[in-house]
Amino acid sequence: MSDRSAIEWTEATWNPTTGCDQVSAGCDNCYALTLARRLKSMGAAKYQHDGDPRTSGPGFGLAVHPDALDVPRRWRSPRTVFVNSMSDLFHARVPLPFVRQVFDVMADTPQHTYQLLTKRSVRLRRVAGQLDWPPNLWMGVSVETASQLSRIDDLRTVPAAVRFLSLEPLLGPLPGLKLDGIGWVIAGGESGPGHRPMEQQWVLDIRDACGEVGIPFFFKQWGGHKPKAGGRDLQGRTWDQLPARAGLAVS
Repeated sequence: MSDRSAIEWTEATWNPTTGCDQVSAGCDNCYALTLARRLKSMGAAKYQHDGDPRTSGPGFGLAVHPDALDVPRRWRSPRTVFVNSMSDLFHARVPLPFVRQVFDVMADTPQHTYQLLTKRSVRLRRVAGQLDWPPNLWMGVSVETASQLSRIDDLRTVPAAVRFLSLEPLLGPLPGLKLDGIGWVIAGGESGPGHRPMEQQWVLDIRDACGEVGIPFFFKQWGGHKPKAGGRDLQGRTWDQLPARAGLAVS
């Protein structure tokens, strides 16, 4: 966890769980899996548990960290926090009582705004009614291709203050993208040695769909061998729009 983050759409990260397993095409070049391998070799305590080599890897086995729960309570100044940048809170092996503990911490620290992202939208939908949703929590799902559009339908059933989409890494066009019930959209290309290119028209279609219904749009990156290799400009400007909640205004 860190009280600073290089991720453009957040300010800090908090990882009460670490590790994950690949579930769809967007996981093929997972930055967290690569980083976990390096952290394990450096001796980082949270990354010594290996995952299934078919879906995970060294240092990336799913693990819960109760000792990390109080970290946001120690941050004095308000910040926007990406929850589980190195995991997925709705992974099947994260016990529901622990998920509730994470939600309790978010509720107990209303000075922060929390951004929680999952690819496991089915479990999210199934357990949403068993959780108390604090007003400072934004809930999102990742969608990489049209094959994952059903995740958005699952997200719509969740009583989060803001529901958002992370269309990253965007690996294809998203025809039929519907944005009703969605409060924010992030789009971006893939990075890393095996990155797959993203076409401009895919991004323009998403941006225009957001503009038609007044949803804030955030363009994170074109991607490349390194995350910032392709820059962030889209038709001559950057798009850094944010939901107008928790003191954040649309730019």
